[in-house]
Amino acid sequence: MDYVTLNNGVKMPQLGYGVYQVSDEACEHCVLDAISVGYRSIDTAQAYGNEQAVGRAVAKSGVPRQELFLTTKVWISNAGYKRAKASIDASLKNLGTDYLDLLLIHQPFSDYYGTYCAMEEAYRAGKVRAIGVSNFYPDRLIDLCQFVEVIPAVNQVETHVFQQQKQAHEIMEKYGVQHESWGPFAEGRGDFFTNPVLTAIGQKYGKSSAQVALRYLLQQNVVVIPKTTHRDRMEQNFDVFDFSLQEEDLQAIAALDESKSLFFSHYDPATVEMLTNMGKRR
Repeated sequence: MDYVTLNNGVKMPQLGYGVYQVSDEACEHCVLDAISVGYRSIDTAQAYGNEQAVGRAVAKSGVPRQELFLTTKVWISNAGYKRAKASIDASLKNLGTDYLDLLLIHQPFSDYYGTYCAMEEAYRAGKVRAIGVSNFYPDRLIDLCQFVEVIPAVNQVETHVFQQQKQAHEIMEKYGVQHESWGPFAEGRGDFFTNPVLTAIGQKYGKSSAQVALRYLLQQNVVVIPKTTHRDRMEQNFDVFDFSLQEEDLQAIAALDESKSLFFSHYDPATVEMLTNMGKRR
């Protein structure tokens, strides 16, 4: 396993296991499988509804807590200092742990400055080892970095070969924020797994297109958290540290970048209305 060092010195596995859209019923089993395969970083969120299942799996895994890296995220409905503060304690209880390794603001809506203030307080109190954000576009990330006391350690954004976030990556590097990818497989959109460029490069190394895509992001210093509910695919996704892509391969994959989201844009009013309405309901 390779690690990145965050801006406060905390080491984070560069490959983790994500549980987005994994039902509470299936999550405990999946996380246990992932930990047994070798994953030590687990990424969940309040909005996923499976923090308790992750906590049960961690307790049953037999792996010492200090060897695991747990991430969760504060949802829009818990935005603002008071609600965020209470939600952090609730997440700790759900996960059955005294501390989180990483806590993120899930979406840049509602009173995210109040949320971040509560996160800074939790960080100073030792409840959280690192704090950061998710889905913050460069403009809002810069705004936050300019005014908070603790610079975000991580920004988790949609990143895959079709949306490589090159400009955003440069901004993150400028401010010392670690780039983390959600959706590294683009959820299979755009014929991701049969892409001829990825497939051809995979044949060269005896790897799948998925493994090539993950390896590309790893070599760009991006943290990845692929999700699957199948143990064999967990093993495949984990098996990406025994090869390196050559420069010609990197250039071919870089050319796949379409520089636009395959899911949503925060600059689209309809998307903002949809997400903020979700935040009111949950």
